[in-house]
Amino acid sequence: MNIKSSAIVLFSPTGTSSKVVGAVCDGCRCAARVIDATYTTPDNLEFASDALVFVAVPVYGGKVAPLALQRMEAMRGDKTPVVLIVVYGNRAYEGALSQLDEFVTQRGFVTVGAAAFVGEHSYSSKEHPIAVGRPDMTDLADARNFGKELATKLAAITVPRMVDVTRLVPPRDSLWSKLRFIFFILRQRNKKKPATKPAPVVDMEACKGCGKCTRLCPNGAISPDGKHTDAERCIKCCACVKCCPARARHFATPYAPILSQCFAARKSPVTIL
Repeated sequence: MNIKSSAIVLFSPTGTSSKVVGAVCDGCRCAARVIDATYTTPDNLEFASDALVFVAVPVYGGKVAPLALQRMEAMRGDKTPVVLIVVYGNRAYEGALSQLDEFVTQRGFVTVGAAAFVGEHSYSSKEHPIAVGRPDMTDLADARNFGKELATKLAAITVPRMVDVTRLVPPRDSLWSKLRFIFFILRQRNKKKPATKPAPVVDMEACKGCGKCTRLCPNGAISPDGKHTDAERCIKCCACVKCCPARARHFATPYAPILSQCFAARKSPVTIL
């Protein structure tokens, strides 16, 4: 294929999707311009048929982060080849890749490659580790290899050749882990919902008011001094928790312990071309 330009469109509050797609582009040897939809809605999201577009997003609860799709709503292609990358927290990406594929296909793109990589879970903490430090060096090496294979495929074809993302085989969990998690979810659904939506809380004594969390919140949910969070705007990405230099922010969720217990086994990336 005669690719004249390339671009990365990403949504990456904690940086995991950004790291993965960057490594894929390195392997593909694409000098792609980065269009970051993490904090604002980009202006120019129209791509010609001779462009190559990479879309990288995190998975929340088995689906593409809703705010990511909202920010990318204006994407338009002209039978433009696109590579889809979803990053999930070592549990399951479920229907996220198919959801993203449908999203871009409806907007004029042709999916020529897709991948699901693992990143440190938003709820991961010292007490309840979930895929800590991922994507790690092994993941990024896999991402670069995927990029190399993608480049080989594109060099061998003259028109975009669509892949069926539903053929991608996800990593398996043990039956015990799956059943234990399902029973936990059923119990949670039967519990009375709290009066207010959950959101990260602040240790007022530890907080230095540096405002870093405010700057890195993708949806403007945190006050300028960093001491208050609007639960209605919070998307539970926990970027604020992970970035706090004083470790003053915490997100108490009953899902963290069960995720840490049931999905500790390392899962490898899966790709299709």
